[in-house]
Amino acid sequence: MQEIYNAESRTHAEKAIEAFAKTYGAKFPKAVAKITEHRDELLAFYDFPAEHWIHLRTTNPIESTFSTVKLRTKVTRDAGSPAAALAMVFKLVESAQARWRAITGAHLVPLVRAGARFENGILLERSEVAA
Repeated sequence: MQEIYNAESRTHAEKAIEAFAKTYGAKFPKAVAKITEHRDELLAFYDFPAEHWIHLRTTNPIESTFSTVKLRTKVTRDAGSPAAALAMVFKLVESAQARWRAITGAHLVPLVRAGARFENGILLERSEVAA
């Protein structure tokens, strides 16, 4: 699993998936089926800049974002009205965002949003079509 996760390119990850399937196919057929059937989704991060991979590989960004809110709301139990609860959650998230890690390679986000193509984390040059 670590070889798939930490592969340096899509080709190496594909080879690691095949090795995983060969090694564990008989013992864990359902796990191997999930990985092999959904390999495109599993390896989709290779279509983005390499600087963004650390953020895309994370297992649960929603949980880490709201962990502060979850801890505080369990302690207070009843926040009163729905408006008070919403205000409390807003202020907790607002204060927690100061500790969030900034995205690596933020200068590449406009390229991704514009539809630039990346292969194995490297920007592909657009070939100009002769008119």
